[in-house]
Amino acid sequence: MADQNGINERQRELFIRKSTRVAASYLKRAKELSELPDAAKPFFDVLENTYVNNVKKITKLENTSPSDFTHCGTELLHMADIQKPEERKSIGTLCVMVPAELVYAAGAMPVRLCSGSYTAYSIGDDYIPRDACPLVKAVMGFGKIKALPAFDNCSLLVAPVTCDCKKKLAGTIDSVKDTIPLHIPPLKKDDADTEIFLKELYCLIPLLENVTGEQVTAKSLAEGINMVGNARYEMSEFLKYRRHDLSLMSGTQVMAVMNAYSYMPVNLWAKQMHRLNEEMKLRLSQGRFVSRKNQPRILVTGSPIAFPNIKVPLLIEEMGGVLAADETCMGERGLYDPVSVIDASFDGMMRSLASRYTKPCTCPVFVDNSQRIYRIKQMIKEHKIQGVIYHVLRGCLVYDYEYQLMEDAMGKMDIPIIRVESDYNEEDVEQLRIRIEAFIELIKLKELKKEA
Repeated sequence: MADQNGINERQRELFIRKSTRVAASYLKRAKELSELPDAAKPFFDVLENTYVNNVKKITKLENTSPSDFTHCGTELLHMADIQKPEERKSIGTLCVMVPAELVYAAGAMPVRLCSGSYTAYSIGDDYIPRDACPLVKAVMGFGKIKALPAFDNCSLLVAPVTCDCKKKLAGTIDSVKDTIPLHIPPLKKDDADTEIFLKELYCLIPLLENVTGEQVTAKSLAEGINMVGNARYEMSEFLKYRRHDLSLMSGTQVMAVMNAYSYMPVNLWAKQMHRLNEEMKLRLSQGRFVSRKNQPRILVTGSPIAFPNIKVPLLIEEMGGVLAADETCMGERGLYDPVSVIDASFDGMMRSLASRYTKPCTCPVFVDNSQRIYRIKQMIKEHKIQGVIYHVLRGCLVYDYEYQLMEDAMGKMDIPIIRVESDYNEEDVEQLRIRIEAFIELIKLKELKKEA
């Protein structure tokens, strides 16, 4: 019998079987790239629990949210040991421009729902126009299929209007789950632009309070800022190890760790990142590297790389490259800049949030995005990058629009760059493999000529 979305149990069973197979396969491949640090395993457990175990056990987990974790009873995070108070709410976010600090201040748990599920994408394809972004289709698919507890247990969705697809998604998915659009100013240079976003954040507060039943106070906001700030500090420490000439950890595994942030409470993520940093320190002292001296060091930028759609990072490293850095909103960008509080009053902290989520943001949604070129040049120098792969999801026009600017900038730096377009399926894997392998060989040849 079909539900109100026209999806019957047979379709749901097929969805679960296919989606868990893909997620489990990509997790396995990522683990096998190199020796996975012990401290990184809990992050993989989170992804497995969210996309494999919880989907398989959907009928048993109707009242359990895999994203609402409050404490851990063992030295490492094991999903079976994590409990949540029933009164804790989940707020789904559809972009990194939703301030997590504000959600925590309201007593809720932010869950980033930007998914890379191929099967959810195929479901969403029936409800979203053909040429729309696959990430948007995947979000809509999960809303319709009701087979992902991380999505289903959210009490509210917050959708920043960063592009036309996200704008229309906010209106479409509201029929499935209450959704609040968060308007993003097109400019970010002047204080007046920040004021626009500040007003949006102030309007968001009572909506969060209505869901949680808790009030956002100066104290709770300061606590939220400190919690997320601690995670960003651990991220900055981790980046010091990632910049080493020889890699201490596979870049694909790093991206999995970053993706796990979407489904973990920030305090637990930061605590586990501290353990990972300690293990990186030990690996460095022991000389336990996972890359060789002459492997090409590659930076990935462009459209979001959301789990389980990690085929591009996997192909880079399976073809002999080193994914040394990423400038994506599901990677380093989301945790790079801390909130700088100068005025500790409530309004002062709100203004600091509005500034942090607009001024340093390198998303191409802004009219003037020259900061992004500057940031990528900075990362190329810091991470000793030898080539750039510009990833474009089919239908993601805002990122595709900026490729020419990036190509011109890389040409002036004599850094090879390649544009790769992908969709949420496995049909383009072999084509991507050929192009990425050829690009890596090009970098090797270029470096050999330098040495000659």
